[in-house]
Amino acid sequence: ARVVIAGAGLLGNSVAYHLTENGWTNVVVLDQHIIGSGTSDFGSGTIGLFKPTPERNIIKESLKLYEDLQNAGHQIGLKKCGGINLAQTHDRVIALKRRIAYNRPTGLFCEFIDAEHVKKLHPLVNVDDIQGAVYVPDDCVADPASVLQVLANLAKQKGVKYFEGCEVTHVNTKGGRVHSVETDIGTIQCEYFINCSGMWARELGLKCKRPVCIPAYPAQHFYGLTTNLNLPAKHLLPCIRDYDAHLYARQIDGEMLVGWFEKEAKPAFESIKDIPKEWKSHLDQNMTNHCSPLWEKAVDRIPLLSNMAQPQLTNSPDTFTPDGRWIFGEAAEVKNYFVACGMNGNPLQGSGGIGKALAEWIVSGTPTIEMLPFNIQRFLHLHNNRQYLQQRIKEVVGRQYAILYPNQSEYKYSRKLRCSPLYSVLEQRGAVFGTKMAYERALYFDTDYIRGGQLPTMPAGSFYKPKFFNFMEKEYIACAQHVGIIDISSFSKIEIKPGVHNDGDKNNVLDYLQKMCANDVDIETSHIVHTGMLNERGGYENDCMLIRQNVDHFFMISPSSQQTRIYEWMSRNLPKDASVKLNDVTSMYTVLNVVGPKSTQLMSELSNSNVKLQPFTYRKLNIGYASDVMIMTFTHTGMPGYCLYIPSEYALHVYDRLMTVGHDYGVRDVGTLTQRFLRIDKFIPFWGDELTSMTTPFEAGVFYSVRLDKKENFLGRAALERQKRDGLTKRLVLFHVEDIDIDKDVWPWGGEPIYRNNEFCGTVTSAGYGFASQKLICLGYISRPSSNESSVITTEFIMDKSAVYHIDIAGGKFRLTQHIHPKATSTKSMEESDLRRTYRPTVVKFKKQFQV
Repeated sequence: ARVVIAGAGLLGNSVAYHLTENGWTNVVVLDQHIIGSGTSDFGSGTIGLFKPTPERNIIKESLKLYEDLQNAGHQIGLKKCGGINLAQTHDRVIALKRRIAYNRPTGLFCEFIDAEHVKKLHPLVNVDDIQGAVYVPDDCVADPASVLQVLANLAKQKGVKYFEGCEVTHVNTKGGRVHSVETDIGTIQCEYFINCSGMWARELGLKCKRPVCIPAYPAQHFYGLTTNLNLPAKHLLPCIRDYDAHLYARQIDGEMLVGWFEKEAKPAFESIKDIPKEWKSHLDQNMTNHCSPLWEKAVDRIPLLSNMAQPQLTNSPDTFTPDGRWIFGEAAEVKNYFVACGMNGNPLQGSGGIGKALAEWIVSGTPTIEMLPFNIQRFLHLHNNRQYLQQRIKEVVGRQYAILYPNQSEYKYSRKLRCSPLYSVLEQRGAVFGTKMAYERALYFDTDYIRGGQLPTMPAGSFYKPKFFNFMEKEYIACAQHVGIIDISSFSKIEIKPGVHNDGDKNNVLDYLQKMCANDVDIETSHIVHTGMLNERGGYENDCMLIRQNVDHFFMISPSSQQTRIYEWMSRNLPKDASVKLNDVTSMYTVLNVVGPKSTQLMSELSNSNVKLQPFTYRKLNIGYASDVMIMTFTHTGMPGYCLYIPSEYALHVYDRLMTVGHDYGVRDVGTLTQRFLRIDKFIPFWGDELTSMTTPFEAGVFYSVRLDKKENFLGRAALERQKRDGLTKRLVLFHVEDIDIDKDVWPWGGEPIYRNNEFCGTVTSAGYGFASQKLICLGYISRPSSNESSVITTEFIMDKSAVYHIDIAGGKFRLTQHIHPKATSTKSMEESDLRRTYRPTVVKFKKQFQV
């Protein structure tokens, strides 16, 4: 076969069907039991469109598929009933209004309604404690069991072969790619393997010569179906999502199905070594004491249910991921090994769209949609630890319905796994931690903390001015006037060196990096270059700093979330002759950002040498007793200072010297949230926010990171040359929010729509507070509104003085002023102006639309 798919549930059948739609029919689907024997057909059957944009784009494709199936005469129970999303609290109202703001411009009709309107739409709902709701008339329901059977039958009709009662025992590889699949009834050679095996996906991933990391684990999930309720079935009542009670309810014929996303769920099969084939008999079904409070919440919301006895609740586990987002894409470990799993409680919603996206990726060889939120390569192998997963999913289930406050909603389980050597010291200095790639990072420092007392924790979240704002303001003052110390050890670090077969007359490392990088990396030894690594569309695969340590030895620094993804991307592009090798050294170095106008004096005193280096250079210094500390002249903030790469065994000593000697320079601990605000203020785009696989350096305004005139060809060059010739259709712009009361109004946090002359033109990617300007600042890509004849966006169009920009923040409209350069601050120094210049988009004499 060309493709082998493991798992004949909704996802597996959707992928098989969409492969046939793309002309690939030499496909085999295997299932250890029978088609639909997993948990796919136990879902709620709801299709809710009121989601964050990446999820909604996938769900829209699912709904289109189901509509096509229904229109073709297949009985899948698809009905448009609408959905009502309830709010019991003021913060929930804000959360819903924020989502309305960014959903409306993209074509979804949704409206905020009062309790009286809720009652009119759904007479059974108790609205006494409701502060409002969002009504989405296009929400639908369908029968998951029928959908998966129809997809399987259609795939079979086009030539896909199904084998039931066939268990995959091993996936064989050859040359780092899928070669064949071993089963309990024989071996199948294939080019591609797709793991769609639901709650067995993680265990199946381990059955490979190079184990594939699939961090997904099932949690218990309860729902109940009433009997003898006898509701009118002709016109279905809208689906109810009571987020604050963690429950949902929908009508099925004349009955009501009620289910829960519990605030703290229980992992399934916790005491069993492997997830059993006959899974139903191993679940806790007699859990009356556990389920009674859940049913009471349902009765509170739908009082009619009090007229009947509590039904027998069904325990149907579903698979959840460590961050609560779907997993699909190509595995990092093995080429042509694809995964689709982790549907987080509702397989029907995403399966149609995911199947389409995955099939298109396999056929075309590249993703056709933005994959960053869902890509399996966002995880490390540590995330695949069973105990880690069992603890983490306890709260992941409830977070499906929780209010997730921006930069403030951290996990409480599965913590303190990856820690800087400074963790305990920073904790005793008042650090409040968050995580990135399971790495503990100080978000800010509570300087009211008295050592020996109860450790500070993140206060209750807010969409308004953060409750810890005053601490951040003091941290900013340290960076702007004195010295701030920021632990950024989580950043990914990779060495690029000559391999075992290296031609002495040829610099294979340089040749490789020139091919991979858009900038010219043939720089002097001890110099640093900022560059992107691009795909064929010209979009980012990586944003990094490259330090040339020797003629053929480079040190690369990338964002924390890139540790798995970029290592594999670079590995797959290595020369076939093994003349270049990569080495992930992330854990070998503790990294301290030393930021501020007095950083040079401090570092000179600590090292007993002159460290006033040229911008974007590095050298090794002795600091105190520590030898060979790499000191680099950039800070990721656009402010003066240095980045210290310290061998981890020296970290405590170097930090102690910095804080002791730095006392005379006004040194202060600074958290990563303040660093985030600093980089936004300086108009520095960042990976995952502004820089993605669908955005180019020209669109992001970082023209200086591209050298189209270098003699070596590089990935993405042709796409950038087309943009240079044809012009840009979107541009990253910095906005100041005007006429907003930062103490009383809701803040922008990202995702808000931007309007130009009352026409939607873009979306906020990052937002923060500019301490120097004392204004809220947003970064966002803008395009010409659809009413414009031309799609090309120019500087003149952006900066047109007659244009009026505004932002919608949870229904509140605020005027914006646009900028294509960062605003100058009042805390200037020669060092600062030198360093900041590197980060500013530079004038490139292409066409007017490229001039900034």
